[in-house]
Amino acid sequence: MHRMVVKSIFFGFNFTDAYTNPLLATIDWKNIGGGANFLLVPSGSNVLIDGLVGFTKYKAGLVEKNMDPRTSEIDELSANINFSIFGKENELKYGLELKSLRTNFEFVNPFSIRISQEQNTTELGLYGKYKRILGKLIIEPSTRIQYYSSLGTTTFEPRLGLKLNLNDNVRFKAAAGRYTQNLLSTSNERDVVNLFNGFLTGPESQVTDPDGNTLKNKLQISNHLIVGTEYDLTSSLLLNLEAYYKDFPQIIVVNRNKTSRSQADYTVETGKSYGVDFSVKYEIPKVYIWATYSHGFVKRFDGKQEYPTVFDRRHNLNLLVTYTPDTKATWQISGRWNLGSGFPFTQTKGFYNNLDFLSGVGTEYETENPNQIGILYSDIRNGGRLPYYHRLDLSVSKKISFSKYTNLELNLSVTNAYDRANIFYFDRLRYERVNQLPILPTMSAKFNF
Repeated sequence: MHRMVVKSIFFGFNFTDAYTNPLLATIDWKNIGGGANFLLVPSGSNVLIDGLVGFTKYKAGLVEKNMDPRTSEIDELSANINFSIFGKENELKYGLELKSLRTNFEFVNPFSIRISQEQNTTELGLYGKYKRILGKLIIEPSTRIQYYSSLGTTTFEPRLGLKLNLNDNVRFKAAAGRYTQNLLSTSNERDVVNLFNGFLTGPESQVTDPDGNTLKNKLQISNHLIVGTEYDLTSSLLLNLEAYYKDFPQIIVVNRNKTSRSQADYTVETGKSYGVDFSVKYEIPKVYIWATYSHGFVKRFDGKQEYPTVFDRRHNLNLLVTYTPDTKATWQISGRWNLGSGFPFTQTKGFYNNLDFLSGVGTEYETENPNQIGILYSDIRNGGRLPYYHRLDLSVSKKISFSKYTNLELNLSVTNAYDRANIFYFDRLRYERVNQLPILPTMSAKFNF
């Protein structure tokens, strides 16, 4: 006899229209998703079968004054089934994953060349992972075989994880692997603050490298290596240190240097990411403290110069403190502080009168007044840095129980408690800056049954 349990059925949505300023920009996000997962437990067997069926719909857009709009949509249907076989000192897990993706993307590069794509694709993945305990050593080799139908490409991706329990307090760990994906993103140098990332699946059209050679394999490829250690300084204090290096031998990007319609819409860059992550966790009755610090570098080479990407944040610090004053944990007081160094952006070199020649060869270019202003960008890509970001959020919550299955949760929170003026948007042409949220108190109530 088998026992099947539907673990959960879920559905969620998020709609956001953020108007920073009627003269500056409108940012629009929409996200809808749902699905169900299940667990099957065969009687008298050491095998577990679980799976998931779900869908997501994501849409983002950015509309600026006197600028072409940018939009990105992703629709995804996914299903997977996993099998887990348990032994005394080993575990085998394998499964199958199927995805159907639709992307719709529209983008304008710094030279006002419009690039758009609507594409449907299907991906099929097979994976297997084996876990073996050999005394103080835990070894986890795994592999994934992925088929991308729109590109007609199959990949083999080996991976390996290791963990050595040196003693009861010290553990060493390492992981390495090869990864591929058929989804790429892009941003625009005209954004001082990166508010829009467009997503699209790997293009079916031609892709050329910086030397003009046509690419055959059009996947995103990366190789990862991570090493670290965990140290239980006391029973309440845990330290964790990790170092990582990620090599990106092939990154498909929208061709920002395209100046004519005869050139390829997409090109190739290489990249690397490396750094260290340090975290501290302290936990005693009623008090929980968690702190992390990251020091990292994210660089790419576009065939002309190496530059920091829009994700390159040199320093990032997070601190979370939670206090539960009563023994039944009905009250909770918490605070979160975040500090981050500025992201890079391409600086402005100057401006020029941009004549659009809408009248064709009959345009009176000698006497006509241009109705647009063009931007000259610095030759150094992402050579500037935004100011530091930091913010403190505070909250107090109270849980009131009416029965075993019904309760009411009340919450009072303050966002940006000391009113830090963090930059949100900057208009190059008007030299206008819009900041993020000021001090924002909120109240909420949630009834659970």
